Amino acid sequence: MTEGGTRFGAVILAAGFSSRMGDFKPLMDLGGMAVLERCVRMFRDAGVERVLVVTGHRAPEVRAEAGRLGVPTIYNEGYEKGMFSSVRTAVSAMSGHDAFFLLPVDIPLVRPSTVTALLDEYDGRIAFPVFEGERGHPPLIPAALIPAILEHDGRGGLKTLLEGYRALDVPVWDRGILLDADTMTDFALLERRAARLHIGDRGEALALAAQSMPERGLAHGLAVAAVALRLGGELNRHGGNLDPDLIHNAALLHDVAKGCPGHEAAGGELLARFGLSGLSSIVAAHRDVPPPASGVLTEKEVVCLADKLVRCDRRVAVRDRFGEKLALYRCDEEACAAIRGRMDNALALVALVEAACGRGIEEILVGEAA
Repeated sequence: MTEGGTRFGAVILAAGFSSRMGDFKPLMDLGGMAVLERCVRMFRDAGVERVLVVTGHRAPEVRAEAGRLGVPTIYNEGYEKGMFSSVRTAVSAMSGHDAFFLLPVDIPLVRPSTVTALLDEYDGRIAFPVFEGERGHPPLIPAALIPAILEHDGRGGLKTLLEGYRALDVPVWDRGILLDADTMTDFALLERRAARLHIGDRGEALALAAQSMPERGLAHGLAVAAVALRLGGELNRHGGNLDPDLIHNAALLHDVAKGCPGHEAAGGELLARFGLSGLSSIVAAHRDVPPPASGVLTEKEVVCLADKLVRCDRRVAVRDRFGEKLALYRCDEEACAAIRGRMDNALALVALVEAACGRGIEEILVGEAA
């Protein structure tokens, strides 16, 4: 990874009025911390040490919060003129870096992995994060463009200026690059999202899988996710309380580290580093999960069982799936004993699903996904 600590800086624009919000965005609480703090922490978690906050409206309060976080501020005397005035105020302070990130404070749920991806891919051009074909924030802007920014008259804003220069689009799996908070309705969406960042949404999981897994692994993950959703949906119809998004994302990404030694644990650790800690324990355990003593199935058991019901990208019976392994290792008694143990656990999970739903596993699997 490109070292972000000294070569790269970050500017957080927090000078505006928040006029459409009805509250002051930089200091609003979002999932237990101020919006400004979320932005600062994100850059620090990505290894960007030089973070500068631009203040304007209610500057003393923003300056106090920035001071608590240990980051410097710069005051935009002309903040009433709009965001580009804050950009011009800040960029001169970035001249000692190779490039700098620019993030409006009202886009507070960008993932550190997005900044890391931009640092990794930076080649001297403007670098934009892209999710589902759409550019978002924060762009990584070469310091060589500072004179042009200072000379720009502001018409069309920074976006218009940057469109005149070569740029690199960096695919990321982070929907947060597109989500800002102009109104309380927007903010309510961010609050719901903040509570589930550790799980991600289905589109993010699909993007991460497409970026991280070979075609065959992606096909397997999609098939396992479809089976897992059918199982989870049926269990929920019979009194369960399973999270469909958690099931989908963990199932889709369960083999994200396939090919690494101990790929189950490695996959769990990788997802934790990406900020998807809610998926980690499920992915780490997917090779073998014993039936719960309580008889109550969780997302972990559902994903594990779904994996045992899919070979490549096609459904298969549990006994057939393990029968192949037993035939392959027929001369290794220790390996066969371990395989039989995993098969017994999977069959026990099948029995629990059938008991909870009142019908056989094959009948369940022809149903509709959740």
